[in-house]
Amino acid sequence: MIENKVFDKHKCLFNSLQNYGFVFDGSNYIFEKLFLNDEFKAIISISKLGDVKGKVIEVALNDEYTNLRLETLNGAFVNEVREEYANILLDICKHCFTTQPFIYEQSNRIAKEIEKAYGDLPEFLWEDDDSGVFRNKKANKWYGIIMHINKKKLCSEDKDIEAMNIKLNPKEIDELVNNDGFYRAYHMNKKYWITISLDETLEDKIILNLIDKSYKLVD
Repeated sequence: MIENKVFDKHKCLFNSLQNYGFVFDGSNYIFEKLFLNDEFKAIISISKLGDVKGKVIEVALNDEYTNLRLETLNGAFVNEVREEYANILLDICKHCFTTQPFIYEQSNRIAKEIEKAYGDLPEFLWEDDDSGVFRNKKANKWYGIIMHINKKKLCSEDKDIEAMNIKLNPKEIDELVNNDGFYRAYHMNKKYWITISLDETLEDKIILNLIDKSYKLVD
């Protein structure tokens, strides 16, 4: 979806919405704007959690213009509507949102605590991959990596999450994988690494304590 592409890895600055022109209706913040010679109207809705939804109304018909959602349609006119709508979203993002290194809240909280504890920011090493690596600067070795994956790669549950690989003692890994939120390492050596789901299954303090062990282990 166009909205996901624009607002992924961004957090809403709610105090900025009213000044921009959003109106709170009791449930959501709503913004409306006419574009393309007033032939179309964009209606943007932001929930109290910061989730963004939008639609484009064809004014003459008073009906939603769904063609811009069809990726197989690439004519000059539909592309113009799509581009103008995307520009409206980008301007809202610029003025009412702040960037975050990851998509989901727990991942960003963990990243912030890592920065506080060790002064380390995630390194995004691959052009077509949004995985963020955390490196112990003294040893120049990884002690963690946050990845965006489908949870089916870890278990039977089908949903997009972010997960973190950290390094631990093999005996501790064998014990942890018997508990919810812990899995044999995805894409890394399963003897020395473990995968932790960052979908609020585990409390931050539990994860941070294990990250500290990983940091010291590679030091």
